[in-house]
Amino acid sequence: MKKINWDNIRLVAILCVVVFLYAFTSNRNEHRLMTQTGVEFADNENYITKEEVNNLLIQNYGAVTGIQKVQVDLNKVEKSLESNPMVDKAEVYTTVDGKLKAFVRQRKPVARIFDGSKSYYLDYKGRQMPLSDNETARVLLVTGEIAKADAKRLHELLNYVYDDTFLKKNIIGLTVSPVGNMIFKSRGHDYDIVFGKPINIERKFKNYKAFLQDAEKDTLITNYKTVNLKFTQQVVCTKK
Repeated sequence: MKKINWDNIRLVAILCVVVFLYAFTSNRNEHRLMTQTGVEFADNENYITKEEVNNLLIQNYGAVTGIQKVQVDLNKVEKSLESNPMVDKAEVYTTVDGKLKAFVRQRKPVARIFDGSKSYYLDYKGRQMPLSDNETARVLLVTGEIAKADAKRLHELLNYVYDDTFLKKNIIGLTVSPVGNMIFKSRGHDYDIVFGKPINIERKFKNYKAFLQDAEKDTLITNYKTVNLKFTQQVVCTKK
């Protein structure tokens, strides 16, 4: 008579128990009722509030409380959040204790555009972004003939200024001329910085920084009307 292998029987029994407990727990978790929402921002800006995000989280369900976890379409909720013009990216998930949580990265404005009667932000990805009722971004102000500018090159120029600590602090305004030239205004100086077309950006700003380093050693800088950066080999200045 063949001897019964009790070790194998015990192993199979344990495996069956584990499978049963996993299935039971999984089913129980899927049907757990949601209790509340939670919002976390990836940054310190406040262009959209937690209350507004909460409203977006529940707009497809009327209320989160009482909704089964399995009924929550996370992908749909994420798309709902990302449809808001203040939101760049959203990650939505549910927790084991029944919370619907969202991790939100807001859009990053790099400039405020004044185009005729319209005013809006341009974000880091080159998209239009409406002004916020909650917070005003301290960014470069852009005026003039916006339509005359090459949109892609203008976007690159604005991002370059935003990413440079010195320029971001010291360049406060940009005017687009009727022929598409860029003219900057500097914090603390009265002269215009004639940048020309938004090309050779890095080279032109290197020239400008070198010019400042020398010019600020004397008082003549206060007499300048324009600082012309259009010629990449030199900086040409005119006096008042």
